[in-house]
Amino acid sequence: MVKKLKAMAAKQKGASGAAGLFDSALASSVKDSAQQIWLAGMGAFAKAQAEGKHVFDALVQEGAALQKKTQSVAEERFGDVSSKMTSMAEDVTAKANKQWDKLESIFEERTARAMKKLNVPSARDVQALMDRVDALSAKLASRAGTVAKKATAKPAAKKTARRAPRKSAAK
Repeated sequence: MVKKLKAMAAKQKGASGAAGLFDSALASSVKDSAQQIWLAGMGAFAKAQAEGKHVFDALVQEGAALQKKTQSVAEERFGDVSSKMTSMAEDVTAKANKQWDKLESIFEERTARAMKKLNVPSARDVQALMDRVDALSAKLASRAGTVAKKATAKPAAKKTARRAPRKSAAK
């Protein structure tokens, strides 16, 4: 700005012969302008210093309120995302379990067919056989108990054995 003013002064100087007067008026005007700028800066500094604590406290309060608001929004969003992820994980787990059960079923069927071809008895066959053995054992035990009761109830009488005379081969 000072350069502009000097350029204007030089132009005026060439136009009129009273350059000394113009220079002093210009210098005075620039000095007054600089003085006003300085005073405005000092006033702003004094005002900022006086009201600075109040402004700072107000900014801190606004910042805290904004932080609470953003934190609650973030927690809400996190809760939504968390529930969606949990739901998705449960769906994936259910699908995986279905596939695993299907695979297990196929494996069991194929193993059973292979064992049947090799004439290996199944678990049902073995269980049926065990049931049958148990039933037969129970029958034997009940019959053995009946025979034992009869044997103890009637003591066997001694039979005297008579020997028949031997026929001789000479007759």
